[in-house]
Amino acid sequence: MSKVIKILGTGCPKCKSMTSVVKDVVSENSIDATIEKVEDIMEIMKFNVMTTPALVIDDVITIKGRVPSKAEVLALLN
Repeated sequence: MSKVIKILGTGCPKCKSMTSVVKDVVSENSIDATIEKVEDIMEIMKFNVMTTPALVIDDVITIKGRVPSKAEVLALLN
């Protein structure tokens, strides 16, 4: 079953860094996942996230307010 990964962020440098880390991990490890960027502030607020970037995996907020390492993202996806 494919995972749904959402990256919540308004396009700040940290948000872009998180997006590239997640994309790298997914492609390097052949993970079956859909990556969605959520940049609309109203959508982000639905997750009750006050600090971006935030990483949401299958509707669970896993990381917020910082850029994770590749190892950390991989552990969350396995």
